[in-house]
Amino acid sequence: MDVVRPEFVPDPSLSRAEMESLQHDIADAARFGDDIDFDPAAITVAGDADQQRFGDSPLVAGVDQAFRDDEAVSAVVVLQDGAVVERAHAVEPVEIPYIPGLLSFREGAAILAALAELDSDPDVLVVDGSGRIHFREAGLATHVGVTVDVPAVGVAKNLLCGRPRESLDDPLPAGTRVPIEADGDVTAPEGTVIGYAVQTRQYDSGNRHINPLYVSPGHRVSAETAADIVVRCAGGYKLPEPTRLADSYADEVKRGRQS
Repeated sequence: MDVVRPEFVPDPSLSRAEMESLQHDIADAARFGDDIDFDPAAITVAGDADQQRFGDSPLVAGVDQAFRDDEAVSAVVVLQDGAVVERAHAVEPVEIPYIPGLLSFREGAAILAALAELDSDPDVLVVDGSGRIHFREAGLATHVGVTVDVPAVGVAKNLLCGRPRESLDDPLPAGTRVPIEADGDVTAPEGTVIGYAVQTRQYDSGNRHINPLYVSPGHRVSAETAADIVVRCAGGYKLPEPTRLADSYADEVKRGRQS
């Protein structure tokens, strides 16, 4: 997978002000509406091997990272009809600390390097990180998606910014979606739906509960379609199957480098 917008390749040597300025440019270049060549309803993550439709169903790539000392390990797992068709990884030095809102400048180089190792061309990237749910509407999924010009979805475990339309204090039933609206911390007009809290799984017991995921469009998908894709990718776990497998693969690569 090639870089299409080299001017957006993350550069950790930039000043904080320069990084934030570049994020405004990335958000301007991003398309937060549907511009996809596949039907999200055709995505499956637990297909019967005898019924798989390789060749005409979407390729969904999960992207996740692990860290070892001052290195970022980026892993990509490509699924089609629930089967892994390709895996790739890259290891790059981490040159800046974690700064809320600037994650892509810390992890983006490793992700782009891993994507460059793929032989396949995924139809959509499902990235562990925010997309439009970001102060400047340019989270990790947006930055990567725009740079390679591929539809991308951000899936975060914590809400970086924005305001849920309804309270998330009580456990949500599986399948629930709560819109996340832009507030004063986000550059989008206040009230704009920039993503959803998506409850992919929930315990039956009232003694414990699972928190929702925060799903947002990265590039070339709407907030609604981003949520649809994540729900279609749910395979019985909290995390969507592509990023869950990418997380496991990143840890596998990390352990291999430690031995």
